Amino acid sequence: MPRGYSKPLYILPFDHRGSFESGMFGWHGDLTQEQTQQIASAKRVIYDGFKQAIASGVDRSKAGLLVDEQFGAQILRDAAAEGFHTACPAEKSGQAEFDFEYGDDFRAHIETFHPTFCKVLVRYNPEGHEATNRQQAERLRILSDYLASAQKSLFMFELLVPAEGVQLERVNGDKKAYDLEIRPSLMVETIKELQDAGVEPDVWKIEGLDRREDCERVVATARRNGRDNVGCIILGRGENEQKVREWLSTAATVDGFIGFAVGRTDFWQPLVDWRDGKVDRASAVDHIAARYKEFVSLFESKSVSVF
Repeated sequence: MPRGYSKPLYILPFDHRGSFESGMFGWHGDLTQEQTQQIASAKRVIYDGFKQAIASGVDRSKAGLLVDEQFGAQILRDAAAEGFHTACPAEKSGQAEFDFEYGDDFRAHIETFHPTFCKVLVRYNPEGHEATNRQQAERLRILSDYLASAQKSLFMFELLVPAEGVQLERVNGDKKAYDLEIRPSLMVETIKELQDAGVEPDVWKIEGLDRREDCERVVATARRNGRDNVGCIILGRGENEQKVREWLSTAATVDGFIGFAVGRTDFWQPLVDWRDGKVDRASAVDHIAARYKEFVSLFESKSVSVF
């Protein structure tokens, strides 16, 4: 059974790797030392925005950041020394099937940084390839068992349920209809399957849901059979600000949704503008801090939970 985490949690995630390399900078293949440092420097801009938001009023006990070891090792160390909640990914970036970034050495890497949360991003559709799902579940159970036995880092699980072709056909290829009519039930089914396979996250990181009743179903499933302290946070999925605001406003009204993880909607455009010389570094930091703080204020204004 998971330890669970049910306190408020407002995550600024910037553990993106492949999307920074190719999407932000247009690089492919092995990176040079200079390119690696350039990405690390961009992530320091985000981190400075996070710290500025806290300095300007966001409660540090509720704030957290999610950053990768590859480009953010120094940020992880600094954030831990500052007493911030930290999260670090364990998965290979951009893979359709979950696997460990550092293979069998994953334990040593977790123990090096001792993040508050060890995070995985997993693409899992219960109507998808059965052998792939089974393989993923077995790897995830190994991680889940290790984190439970180590009694150090908590387990954060980012669940993505990409549509299968036949599922999209049922809604005439309309991805928005899939998100509304099909994905919520698949998410519930996936959570049950993974729990039954021995995968026990303390926090589920959930794709945005448009209907309150779907948020309630997800929480009920995440907390079934005595998992009363398990929390859910809503993720931004790189959507536009208006859509993210809708998702946060809906989730906040459901007990059990303890916060959010919104990244690209916060930082992507400010970083692009800084990269292109349209704004200076301080302006990019200001913009990221302001947007993160706005999302915190929005969630708390709608929240039914007493924090």
